[in-house]
Amino acid sequence: MIKQPSPHYTPTNYTTITTDTTYFPPVITEKRHPPSNKMMEGLVSSLTIASHIALSHVVRRRFIPAVVDNEVVKGCLLELVAVVEMCCVSFELAVVADNFGAALWAFLVFLIIIWRSKNWASVTACPYSLLEQYVEGSIKPSHALLKVVAQLAGAFISYRLMRQLWMLELTASHVGRGLECTADLRVSAILGFFIECFLTCACCLVSRTLGQIKLKYSSAINSFFTVSMVLLAFDYSGGYFNPVLATGLKWSCHGHTNTEHILVYWAGSILGSMLSLRLWSLPSISIKLVDKFRSKEE
Repeated sequence: MIKQPSPHYTPTNYTTITTDTTYFPPVITEKRHPPSNKMMEGLVSSLTIASHIALSHVVRRRFIPAVVDNEVVKGCLLELVAVVEMCCVSFELAVVADNFGAALWAFLVFLIIIWRSKNWASVTACPYSLLEQYVEGSIKPSHALLKVVAQLAGAFISYRLMRQLWMLELTASHVGRGLECTADLRVSAILGFFIECFLTCACCLVSRTLGQIKLKYSSAINSFFTVSMVLLAFDYSGGYFNPVLATGLKWSCHGHTNTEHILVYWAGSILGSMLSLRLWSLPSISIKLVDKFRSKEE
């Protein structure tokens, strides 16, 4: 009997199973993909990441401002496009991590965060950033809600885009990707909640401090700290610190329920953000943080 191959696999990848056990036990032979070409893998991943960033940049900077006049609609579209870019790039960065290790992955994330800080302007691609703006009185609640909806739409669009790209099977690493996923939550939901909460709080506090004093290398320092926190949480909750990013990459994945996903990645990071706002409002903390970074600059 021949086990039919998945429609997303090449015909040379199916498994042949002998089921006649009259004389022989079942024998399973599998035809494997040829060894992957690391150079080709790296080239395809690099082009995938770069093309998403470049296309998103053109759409946000050129196309949307040119064709949309309404500020609310424009803001929603900018958020949607930014989230699509963020999630698609993160999907392909996972391929880079699989092929080349965590060190290269971390370096690329470091560079991409710096790029975003300099080119995304007021776009947040993060729900709790909009909530912070609402709490501080800089955005209407209805506008914030519409932008969050746009962000969620971008998250789900990104998965479908990347799945279509991976189905082209340009490299061996793309074969079978997108068919199923495994959650990054490797601890209890409660522990994951606290990890996402406190590390999100730390990232927000550092970001606010650097934004206040505007060091020469603020973007690099903020990016380095964020990547460090992600690596710290990597083997426990995945270190997403962004509800929309987590939902785009890991919604309905095997290993956690959707309720646990919401608790860890939405409630955890949003509470962490609100906690950072509360702590920042305390002069004993905000002044101490600012003075600490200024003293290092001097």
